[in-house]
Amino acid sequence: HPRGVAVVADEDEPPLPFADDAFDLVVSRHPVTVWWAEIARVLRPGGTYFSQQVGPASVFELVEYFLGPQPESTRRARHPDDARRDAEAAGLEIVDLRHESLRTEFHDIGAVIYFLRKVIWMVPGFTVAEYRDKLRELDERIRTEGPFVAHTTRFLIEARKPG
Repeated sequence: HPRGVAVVADEDEPPLPFADDAFDLVVSRHPVTVWWAEIARVLRPGGTYFSQQVGPASVFELVEYFLGPQPESTRRARHPDDARRDAEAAGLEIVDLRHESLRTEFHDIGAVIYFLRKVIWMVPGFTVAEYRDKLRELDERIRTEGPFVAHTTRFLIEARKPG
């Protein structure tokens, strides 16, 4: 409130606790689920939704090193084409959609362990004890061949409610 903003806790599932046509702008960074119909509902006509989202198969070189090949449905999840389709199905117009694949380098095994302990959904149930052998192999590989390279995918989407 000191800055003229009200913060509202939300259960992250519909319905959003706001009136229809309440906002000129809705933003989201790395949403787990995008409730497109709710976004369309709370945007005023002419309002904008802007979001940075994790893209498909993000850092999957590392995921598949530990878990093995993933099914195509898992690799394709969070695809920007699906976001476009779902936004348009909710009545929004896509103004801009940009996808990037960014090089990510792990220079030592400590960085790999830190990453997997922070981003717990990448290798569910990851522990050093459980993956000790794979970690030793990867450590040796990094020491002899150089950084382990993976690719982080992200996309930006800007959608507008017609009006």
